[in-house]
Amino acid sequence: MLKRGFLHRYLSAKVLPIWTILLIDVFIVALATLLAYGLRYGFQNVFTDDAIVGKTVLWAVGVNVIFFRVFRTYSSVLRFSSFVDIMRIFVSLTVSFLVLMTITVLLDNPVRVGLVSVSVLFISYVLSLSMMVCSRVFVKIFFDMWNIDSSRSYNVFIYGAQGTGVNIAKSLRVNLHNHYRLRGFIADEPELVGKVIMGVRVLPNDDKLVDNLVERGINVLIISPVKMENFKKGNMADNLLGHNIKLMTAPPLSEWNGKALNYNQLKEIQIEDLLQRDPIVIDTHKVASHLEGKRVMITGAAGSIGSEIMRQVASFNPYKLILVDQAETPLHDIRLELQDRWRDIDAVTLIADVSNAGRMEAIFREYRPQYIFHAAAYKHVPMMEDNVSESIQVNVCGTRIMADLAVKYGAEKFVMISTDKAVNPTNVMGCSKRICEIYVQSLGKKLQKEGGITQFITTRFGNVLGSNGSVIPRFRDQIQRGGPVTVTHPDIIRYFMTIPEACRLVLEAGSMGKGGEIYIFDMGQPVRIVDLAKRMIKLSGRTDVKIEFTGLRHGEKLYEELLNVKELTKPTYHDKIMIATVREYDYDEVKERIQHLIDISYHYDQMEIVAAMKELVPEFISKNSCFEVLDKTK
Repeated sequence: MLKRGFLHRYLSAKVLPIWTILLIDVFIVALATLLAYGLRYGFQNVFTDDAIVGKTVLWAVGVNVIFFRVFRTYSSVLRFSSFVDIMRIFVSLTVSFLVLMTITVLLDNPVRVGLVSVSVLFISYVLSLSMMVCSRVFVKIFFDMWNIDSSRSYNVFIYGAQGTGVNIAKSLRVNLHNHYRLRGFIADEPELVGKVIMGVRVLPNDDKLVDNLVERGINVLIISPVKMENFKKGNMADNLLGHNIKLMTAPPLSEWNGKALNYNQLKEIQIEDLLQRDPIVIDTHKVASHLEGKRVMITGAAGSIGSEIMRQVASFNPYKLILVDQAETPLHDIRLELQDRWRDIDAVTLIADVSNAGRMEAIFREYRPQYIFHAAAYKHVPMMEDNVSESIQVNVCGTRIMADLAVKYGAEKFVMISTDKAVNPTNVMGCSKRICEIYVQSLGKKLQKEGGITQFITTRFGNVLGSNGSVIPRFRDQIQRGGPVTVTHPDIIRYFMTIPEACRLVLEAGSMGKGGEIYIFDMGQPVRIVDLAKRMIKLSGRTDVKIEFTGLRHGEKLYEELLNVKELTKPTYHDKIMIATVREYDYDEVKERIQHLIDISYHYDQMEIVAAMKELVPEFISKNSCFEVLDKTK
């Protein structure tokens, strides 16, 4: 073992000097010429005609060395030889053969100068090409086999036997052979099943697939990015995870920049990648017509939703980005990201609290935003149950300040991000967002009647996978620490959507809205949180992590709703976006009652504040909370 370890380090580190490779190639040409003469005239004549043979070898070597120099056939590292290196050898030897053949044909007496028949030159050419190519292939195979550490490498199948899948396989052979050993492909196409590609067999994607992979000792399945949508739809992922087969994927071929994959580009599939949803497509031309060349403000810009809205808006060439958040470090990270990825965009990052009316007015006065995405809010249910005043002062008062300033400074659109927890709210956070919806919608309707400029749009959706503080990062951290993974209730379900999906729909809804609408998104099928936890544990490859049920938290309910039972929906041109038909409120009345609510929030009497919230939103019925006593007194 010690000896092998030494040789492994030595052979991995050492590279032959180029003059050594040139000498080897010269020896191959000389040997090929001798063999060619022997094959053509008999090997006994090699020694009897030594003068002619010697001159022929000198001619062959001399001409070939010239073109070896021209085409730099000896300049590459043999263990990393590629098709390009083989082509250089082929071109160099072919040109040399043509030159030698031309000299032989043109000379009156070629034997006198040491050149023999064209047939000898041709045989020498074929032998030289074969031996030089074989020498590269042999060295490459030897190093590939020698450097594979079976204790650290994985047996790999690739799902996808065309295009990107084959390119991934080539990358494994070129750059990643120390980590992954290609053992086969999986194909959906019947015409490919049973064929051999790159020396390995193509298996069908059928009921016996998992058993076939287990029998072959496969550790990893790499899913081609073009196969991801198909992969998510069936039970393939769960079946593979149940047999401890790691799932990985690669970026689309367009992101390779013409190079082979490196180790860091292959990534393990995350729970977000397995969300079973049809891809969401938006009308980019329409969205662009609303955002291109505009001054766009995003509040909560350092949060999960706000930062993704920023990334997507940046792709539509805004005139200016005004990014507002009160979290210093995350906003600094956004600033660095802008410098790295969007240097051409004029962007300002402003630390500000949306509930600070003076600060926000100064920002509006200076930058005059035309398009506003309001994502700033406190969102964690248990935290807001314990900090009721803050939920009113930031969520409600902050939204009112932003909406009023949008009207005062002539913004074209104001898009507010709401939540499914605003429907039949059972907690303070959900109710605070419903109050925000009521204010924004009533203000929008009032402006429509009065011919105002600003259009107010509300978007309402459920949980987003991987957002700050959501169950995904928490479960991931718990799994890394060895568990247990804590789930509040075995029957709790939630609607989920990825952050980019949600933000795409926010942009689409913002572009289609005329003012006063509450848009809800098709969130797909709800997911049991315990199933989510189980799948994440399987994805991690760990078998020692347990699930522990802790009981519902304050204000938490088993399921979320996207619509109040009394509400209806109207379709839009986008099949994933609907308009909620909700009860409309009189703006002047709403304004007065919200002002009262904000005023009493500074008394910091939680019972008084929640009682006022319940008067404004009668469907607010507390669950698993100390505020349930207020419902009993109604």
